[in-house]
Amino acid sequence: MGAKPPLSPLAPAGFPKLPVIGGVSFATTEAGVRYKNRTDVLLVSLAPGTAIAGAFTRSATRSAAVLDCQDKIGGDPAHGAAIVVNSGNANAFTGRRGADSVQAVTEAAAKTLDIPASRVFSSSTGVIGEPLPHERIID
Repeated sequence: MGAKPPLSPLAPAGFPKLPVIGGVSFATTEAGVRYKNRTDVLLVSLAPGTAIAGAFTRSATRSAAVLDCQDKIGGDPAHGAAIVVNSGNANAFTGRRGADSVQAVTEAAAKTLDIPASRVFSSSTGVIGEPLPHERIID
């Protein structure tokens, strides 16, 4: 077994036991977006009837994920929704390639969850200006 990755000094020592929330499920994995042996992808599945709202930056340099989410807000909640979040790569300042990555990730999640891609929202945080290795997330 390898050594544990270093933890942020801001990381809590532990989380309290949380109640089960009906209509939502969470999954995480280590996709190796930037670092090995770190949980770096989150998938949230939301039940049909879930409404999605958002607050967005007014920056002229919004990432592909932000632009995609802005386009999708207000869709039909009848199909449920999903949110995919990755850390390690912000997928910002990546041009058309970044938009293609968002589309690939959201379409893969939509297929997996059997919901329309228009109801899959994504978010990325991390290094700016590097292409997102979306195949690692999809795999």
